[in-house]
Amino acid sequence: MKALNPNAKPSKIRYQVLFLIFVNVVINYMDRSNLAVAASEIDKEFKLTPVQLGLVFSAFSWTYLLFQIPGGILVNRFSPHILYAICLISWSFTTVMQGFAKGFASLFGLRMATGVFEAPAFSINNRVVSNWFPDNERASAIAVYTSGQFLGLAFLMPVLSMIQLEVGWRGLFLVTGIIGIIWGIVWYLFYRDPLRHKRVNAAELQHIENGGGLLDKQAAEKKTAFRWTDLKAVLSYRKLWGIYIGQFAVNSTLWFFLTWFPKYLADYRGLDFIKSGYWVSVPYVAAFTGILCSGFLSDYLVKKGVSTAKARKLPIIIGLLLSAFILGANYVNLPGLIIFFMSLSFFGVGFASITWIFVSTLAPKHLINLTGGVFNFIGQLAGIVVPIVIGFLARGGNFAPALVFVAVLGLLGACSYIFLVGNVERIKRGDDEY
Repeated sequence: MKALNPNAKPSKIRYQVLFLIFVNVVINYMDRSNLAVAASEIDKEFKLTPVQLGLVFSAFSWTYLLFQIPGGILVNRFSPHILYAICLISWSFTTVMQGFAKGFASLFGLRMATGVFEAPAFSINNRVVSNWFPDNERASAIAVYTSGQFLGLAFLMPVLSMIQLEVGWRGLFLVTGIIGIIWGIVWYLFYRDPLRHKRVNAAELQHIENGGGLLDKQAAEKKTAFRWTDLKAVLSYRKLWGIYIGQFAVNSTLWFFLTWFPKYLADYRGLDFIKSGYWVSVPYVAAFTGILCSGFLSDYLVKKGVSTAKARKLPIIIGLLLSAFILGANYVNLPGLIIFFMSLSFFGVGFASITWIFVSTLAPKHLINLTGGVFNFIGQLAGIVVPIVIGFLARGGNFAPALVFVAVLGLLGACSYIFLVGNVERIKRGDDEY
């Protein structure tokens, strides 16, 4: 720890780190959703059925899910400085290679490879924020970096649509992949853990640690080997299952928007490609607004003395209930009303997207990264289940049952937070250090 000057003001390096994570998330979701923009053109060239397209949409999540727990173990053993750079450059390279796909099989395989390298990303995000931010700033920090997936896509969807019109769907993958490779180098050059950062001062480190931030001690002091008993532990608590199920529900609606939504507007609602590109951006703006409102409201309530249970759970429950309003799109035909219900639903997803706060709040201290891996593993089951189920439900040309399916999952997620999570307090085990 650096020597403390009692007259020094805390530096603000943690906010620069937060900006770096924000951009990481923007690129992460750009490389997940570029397939949604390209789907109609790929469909025409490869002549895919709705079921095949659903499988391609889900391919990313098969490996992303399978590598969540191994990813959590890697995050616990390697610095984000190195690991995130490797992940960024690797998944961006596979994105470039998608531009050379020759058919269903090669595209499916490359999407699976992208999922492998993106798997540790959100566990790394959680570790970085747990290290750099005190408890009473963490929900806001999570809201800011999570908003990258919505704000980035709100502006990127029309841009990606225009890029595809100029250079084709293959060029779209080349452009997005090259951007990610460049940013991976930027991350490697500029990110450091708190205790190794040259520009952070002792006052900021003390502010972080006194507020419950973990600095990077979880790597420096607790680098233990993986134990199967640890995995059993994080699967044994009802309150953790509450957040696991809730994450599945949040991701269910999210994956509809990341995969089928542009095609739904263009092919099932008759909007032309350019119009659907701009229409797609509106719900993402709503989701961006929702996540920022949720994060800052939650931290504000905590600072005002509202119980942690209410301050953290209420936005998630309200958001999941709002996500079910996607069902309203089945009963309207005007584009503006369709987008209204979609935007209300996606606002709800954004409002519920501070769920990662419960990983660092509830998990035993020495199992935070592993809990994050399980949390993301179960949440990402939605990335497999939802695109495939929607493909089957919509194969007859009627998309209404698919929206019913997504709405029901949102309601189930709200129930998991209401009935399973219970009191919001850290789970204590005998082998934790306090």
